[in-house]
Amino acid sequence: MFWDFISLRPETTHQVSFLFSDRGTPDGYRHMNGYGSHTFKMVNKDDQPVYCKFHFKTDQGIKNMNAEQAAQMSADDPDYSIRDLYNAIASGNFPSWTLKIQVMTFEQAEKFEFNPFDLTKIWPQKDYPLIPVGRMVLNLNPKNYFAEVEQIAFSPSHMIPGIEASPDKMLQGRLFSYPDTHRHRLGTNYLQIPVNCPFAAKVRNYIRDGPACVTDNQGGAPNYFPNSFNGPTDNPKNCISTANVTGDVKRYDTANEDNFAQVETFWSKVLSPSERTALVSNIAGHLKDASDFIQKRTVDNFSKVHPDFGKRLTELLEKHKQKANL
Repeated sequence: MFWDFISLRPETTHQVSFLFSDRGTPDGYRHMNGYGSHTFKMVNKDDQPVYCKFHFKTDQGIKNMNAEQAAQMSADDPDYSIRDLYNAIASGNFPSWTLKIQVMTFEQAEKFEFNPFDLTKIWPQKDYPLIPVGRMVLNLNPKNYFAEVEQIAFSPSHMIPGIEASPDKMLQGRLFSYPDTHRHRLGTNYLQIPVNCPFAAKVRNYIRDGPACVTDNQGGAPNYFPNSFNGPTDNPKNCISTANVTGDVKRYDTANEDNFAQVETFWSKVLSPSERTALVSNIAGHLKDASDFIQKRTVDNFSKVHPDFGKRLTELLEKHKQKANL
C-alpha cells in the first residue's frame, strides 16, 4: 500500500528520497536538524507581513546511521535516541540548535517560479539565504516522562503574536486536525494539563465543562460572548494581520507540477556517490516486496529524477528477484 500511494503521487518523490537516504535514520535526536517545513507568516510591529520558513540546525553536527545499523539498533536498543539525549542533558553537555529563517516578501511570492506554499518543495537557499536569528538549548530533563512528555500537546495553531499561518493548504488542515487529535488522545480539557498551560498567566476564555476539568471552571464567569459581565475580549494587538486575496478558488492537481527538478538537485549535487548507493539500496530493499506493476511505476518516477537513479534501482530490484527465486 505504501508504494502504491507513493508511486501515484509523484509529489512525494522529494520527501521519500530524503527519508530513504541515510538522513532518514539520524544517530539520535542530537544529530538531526528540525524543519518547520510549512511556510508561515511573520508580522512586524507595523503590521507588515512576510512569508518565512523555520530551520533548526543542530550545533552537534549531522550524524546518521546506515540501514543495517538502524535496523539492528531498533531491535537491540529501541530507547537509544532518547537515552542519548537524556544522558547528554544530565551530564551538562546541553545540545543546542541554531534557529535560522528564510524570508520571502509577498511581492516575491507572486512572481516565484512555483507555489511557495508547496510543502513538497524547498526555497532555494541561493535565492533565499538562511538568516540566523536565535538558538535553542535543551538544558533540563523532564522529572516525569508521562506527565511532561507523553501528555504534551504540540500544535501549529499554538502561535505567538507576530507569527501567523500562510495559505499553505497542508498547514491550514493541521491547524484543525492537531487540536482534534489532542482532544481524542488526552481529553476535552487537555489544555488544563500543566505541561500544556501558560507558565505564568491565568487563562480567561469561554471554554467550559467537559470531562477531567481540573480548574475552578472559571467560576461564575459567563460562558458566552458578547456579554455584559466583564468577560474576556480579544486584544486588538494580537489579531491576525490583514491580507489581500485574489484569484480563482478551485481544486488544483499538484501532480501535474514539476515534482522532480529539486529531487534531481538532491541526487546530483547534495548526495555523495556512496550516499546515492545507500539511497538506491534502501529503496530497493523496501520496494522489492511490492507488486511488479507498482515497482515499475515507482521506478518510472525515480527515472524522471535522473536516468541513473532509475537504472540502478531496476538493476538492484532484479537482483532481489533472482535471489528470491533461488
